[in-house]
Amino acid sequence: MAREICLRLLSVRPRTRAELATALARRGIAGEVSAAVLDRYDEVGLVDDAAFARAWVTSRHHGKGLARRALAGELRRRGVDDATVQDAVEELDGDTETASARGLVERKLRTASPGEPEVLLRRLVGMLARKGYPPGLAFRVVKEVLAADSRTAELAERLDADALADAEIGEPGPG
Repeated sequence: MAREICLRLLSVRPRTRAELATALARRGIAGEVSAAVLDRYDEVGLVDDAAFARAWVTSRHHGKGLARRALAGELRRRGVDDATVQDAVEELDGDTETASARGLVERKLRTASPGEPEVLLRRLVGMLARKGYPPGLAFRVVKEVLAADSRTAELAERLDADALADAEIGEPGPG
C-alpha cells in the first residue's frame, strides 16, 4: 500500500522524502514501513532531495523569477534539509539573480500605467521583495531600470538607492 501511494504521488510530480513521509503518515502507514519504502526509493533514485532541489531552483527561478531567499524558503517548507538547500541555491550566482531582477522590473515597467512615479517605485521594489530579492539589490535594480526609461529617468536621478535600502531595513541613512 505504501509503495502504491508513493508511486501515485511521484507520477504527478517529483516529491521530497519529507513530502512522501507526510503523505504516508496521513494515510496511516506505520513509520517503520514508511521508512523502509522511502529508503528503497532513495536507493533506486525515485526519491532524491538534492536533484529535486536543483530542479526546483532552476524551474522556479526561471519561471517565476524567484530569488535565492524565496527559493530556500520554499525548499525548507517542502522538507529539504539546510545543507541541500544551500547547495541548490548556490547554483544561482549574483549576476544571474541581478539579471533576473532586472528582467522582472523591465517587464513590469512596460505594462505599468503612467501615474505617480513614487507609487511606481514602491510597486516595483515591492514586487522584487515579494520574490525574495534583498532590499539593496531591489532598489539598485529598480533605479537602474528607471534611469534607462525616458518616462522615469527624472525620478531615478532623485533616488539615493543606498539611503532607500537603509531606510527599508531600518538602518540609519548617511548624513
